[in-house]
Amino acid sequence: MRKFPRTQIGGLSVSRMIIGSNWFCGYSHTSKAQDDYIKEHIHNREAMAKILEVFFRAGVDTFMANMTDEVVRDAVHMAQDATGVGCNMISSLHFTITPETPAKGFDLGEVERILDEQAALGVKICQPHQVVTDAMADKCTREIRQMAPVMRMCRERGLIPALSTHMPETIQFADESGLDVESYIQIYNSMGFLMQVEVDTVHAGILAAKKPVMTIKPMAAGQLRPFQALHFVWSTLRPCDMVTVGCMSPQEAQECIDLSLEILDKLGQ
Repeated sequence: MRKFPRTQIGGLSVSRMIIGSNWFCGYSHTSKAQDDYIKEHIHNREAMAKILEVFFRAGVDTFMANMTDEVVRDAVHMAQDATGVGCNMISSLHFTITPETPAKGFDLGEVERILDEQAALGVKICQPHQVVTDAMADKCTREIRQMAPVMRMCRERGLIPALSTHMPETIQFADESGLDVESYIQIYNSMGFLMQVEVDTVHAGILAAKKPVMTIKPMAAGQLRPFQALHFVWSTLRPCDMVTVGCMSPQEAQECIDLSLEILDKLGQ
């Protein structure tokens, strides 16, 4: 079986397909009932491990999740033990923001504690969550305020720094200001779900990014069929970019892998 194509983030080899965790942890973007269903039926070690095993065996070894969640962490360890495949963990971090943060900066003691915890958990790529990153995006100065010390502290702990964003401008500002960052998260799907501007504008920003982009929500939280969604994203992204997919069963995972490989084969990637 062909292994999934790879790219690099800050010198780390990662799969171009990334395993998402919203459908593991109850973030359906659909309804409370759907959230509750996921939490009851999917958010357990055994169910998640079986899905992760399918991805790992196909060479999809990169997982975007909250590793402080003990259930998620156990599922990763179970899948690694079952397959012999190591997992590249990507974590999005929340830091306290107050009205004074843009001028005075983050609580670096809090940042240090959180980053130390991530390093101890084996996380390889750390990025402030969108709610942090986009709050610090200054459209007047075209910079991500107070983020440089956080990126430096990631480096000091051997963590690869990245940024999660929903704003296309964030990528531009980070690139223009020379912020030490190795990748970006950006929402990208053909229907514009949760995207702040037109799809073609976001696409242009991804193509212009100086670093690889991790796209998320390609299937618009289940509103797009995999056939439509995956053909669009794979055929419009660069070979260095990635697509994050979420699934609730091993069969769904295999379908997304098989369909994506078929598309990438046709694209010569």
